[in-house]
Amino acid sequence: MSDSPAKSAAESPAESAASSPAATATQVYVGHRELLFSVVYNMLGSVADTEDVLQETWLSWAGKGRRSPMAKIDNPRAYLVRIAVNHALTRRAVVSRRRETYIGPWLPEPLATGAGARTDAADRALRTESVSMALLVILETLTPLERAVFVLNEVFGYAHTEIADILDRSPPAVRQLAHRAREHVHARRPRYQAHPRIQQQVTERFIAAALGGDVGALMEILAPEVTLWTDGGGKTRSALRPIHGREKVARLLAGYASHPPEGLDVRYQSVNGDPSAVIFAGESPYAVMVMDLTPQGGQVSGVYLVTNPDKLSGVLRDEDAPPGSGAAG
Repeated sequence: MSDSPAKSAAESPAESAASSPAATATQVYVGHRELLFSVVYNMLGSVADTEDVLQETWLSWAGKGRRSPMAKIDNPRAYLVRIAVNHALTRRAVVSRRRETYIGPWLPEPLATGAGARTDAADRALRTESVSMALLVILETLTPLERAVFVLNEVFGYAHTEIADILDRSPPAVRQLAHRAREHVHARRPRYQAHPRIQQQVTERFIAAALGGDVGALMEILAPEVTLWTDGGGKTRSALRPIHGREKVARLLAGYASHPPEGLDVRYQSVNGDPSAVIFAGESPYAVMVMDLTPQGGQVSGVYLVTNPDKLSGVLRDEDAPPGSGAAG
């Protein structure tokens, strides 16, 4: 028999360790880490905070394994998501206090999600519009509970009853939170999204005009009500508040183009699921520029420019990505 005493006695130390409760807990956690990363990142918009929450989740999970057999947990996936979500809600209060002293607009941390991008959970979990830069910016305006409910329900398809168990709220309360969050998001984000090919074409036209300082071309491609967010975190040159309107945005972008660092190289990569421009100075990422298009897809309605070096570690040079029209400098 496979579980005979003789066979058990003959097991090697490595085989015994692999079947230990600690090893089982590790395997279960690793198997769900991709999901946990995506859920928490959608709630926080920061890789560093997400990694901290995942570490806290692991410690809680490992502690549970030491105190009682893992076999008593009927649904490890649900248990882990509950731990992660509640740790993320606690972290959200810390993040909010930190944002109060942040210099200039705060944007979510961009993550390259295309070919050649990071190959860990951050890449595999972030490939759809559900985590686009534009949507993450809107999610910042929700309450923490509304955001948690929206992410779990709209992005990951959890039922209201499941979310109620995760958040320790009643199903009617969760339904009300979901309704408020959905109405808030849909009022600010059209359901229609431009085809990726069109978005790629508009992105390349926009970058050529912006880096070339071509105000006329920018005026044609920018929507009248366009908004530009620049996140330098007080460490790089950036506007201290969002810039609204086609003329103001075109002038500001042309001003940036008039004094570029030497040796800029533009690469077109998928960032948070959207075709975007990643600008390098040498081997180091210098900026990430993500464009949001009008429902018709022909003009740029939003520009998200991240230059804070602390937020660019998730963007690596992809030699397979198509280069821009030429280096600037």
